[in-house]
Amino acid sequence: MDRQPRRRSLTAKQAGLTLAIALLLSILAGLVELALDARAMRQEIVSSTRYRLNLVHGTAAAAAFQLNPDLAGQVIEGLFNGGRVASATIMDDFDRTMATRQRESARDSSWVAHALFDDILHYRQTLHYQAGPGSTPQPVGELELTLALDHLARDFTHRSLQIFSLSVAKALAIAGLLALAFHWFVTRPLLRVHAAIADTDPRQPGSWPKPAMGRHGSDELGHLVESVDQLLQAFQRGLDQRDQLHQISTLDGLTGIANRRHFDTFIASEWQRAKRNRHALSVIFIDIDHFKEFNDHYGHVAGDDALRAVAQALTRVVHRASDLVARYGGEEFVCVLPDTDLEGALQVAGRIHATIRALDIAHAYSTRAGRVTASLGVASSTPAHDGTSVDELMAQADRQLYRAKRQGRDRVAAQT
Repeated sequence: MDRQPRRRSLTAKQAGLTLAIALLLSILAGLVELALDARAMRQEIVSSTRYRLNLVHGTAAAAAFQLNPDLAGQVIEGLFNGGRVASATIMDDFDRTMATRQRESARDSSWVAHALFDDILHYRQTLHYQAGPGSTPQPVGELELTLALDHLARDFTHRSLQIFSLSVAKALAIAGLLALAFHWFVTRPLLRVHAAIADTDPRQPGSWPKPAMGRHGSDELGHLVESVDQLLQAFQRGLDQRDQLHQISTLDGLTGIANRRHFDTFIASEWQRAKRNRHALSVIFIDIDHFKEFNDHYGHVAGDDALRAVAQALTRVVHRASDLVARYGGEEFVCVLPDTDLEGALQVAGRIHATIRALDIAHAYSTRAGRVTASLGVASSTPAHDGTSVDELMAQADRQLYRAKRQGRDRVAAQT
């Protein structure tokens, strides 16, 4: 038996996972540090706030005892100098406000800030004043203080970013060396495969620039490239078959324009869209005059050439992406013009009529012009308004076509 080539595991080469593991560990460590720092910050906030309240307690109590609003206002202003205070109020022992200040409300903070600091935002302290030496301090009022959650959230965010950034930076410094080592052996070949796939033309996937894998030919990366190549080749065969089926099923083999099958599907779809959007839909039937006589006297090869020339002329005139030109059968063509009323359709029909005459294809057996001409029938409908059906629209266009023939051919006839 032939020995199978030994497969070397690409997974073993993916030591770059160390980088992801290091980052994950650094994130976890950073989260632990953040939790510890949040606890320390809460204790710091409570301690510093109580310290400031104790610091101003005597002055605030004196202001309340003396009913001195100016002194109370100075205490309030002093409390606001720290930047973390949202509101502060000094009341006397009759619950009358002596001084108060409230910072303009800021935008709502995140749920994290609420979870961390909501229970340490509000402080209420009874003010005691000692009138003289040896006297018992008496309650003379209250001091209320509320901290600004958005300030606390901003301070916590700044500290968190510093802690987290430092943790990640240490992990990156360690893992970066490993990443550089594995870049040459693993990452570069993967990037080559990616670049080859990215450069592949979606219309010709079988011609993709398949990269040579060299030393990776027998490992998972080499097998991946071979699998991608097989997939793209199969996809290419599928596209080729699809194009062939599409051409057979929707295109007229002689003229290269849409065939009757495509026309039937297209007009049914456009009729429903016109009905839904309350737009007009127009149809033009075109019939080459005396084409049987042309074939009889010039031959079928010349007749086929004439049909192709007329089809090309139609596509030059009817060139909107939303329109359709199709061979209806024999020497008869049809144009579908969505979002076009009768007046617009007549303008298009006039240009078609002139363009076919301008082909100047000799037709000595024509009863009129000595060249190939056409008769055209035009009909238009707004399905949502007039209640007609798509079959009635086509029948109307067909009747106009035969009216043009009865009137001598080489002309445009339209519904009145």
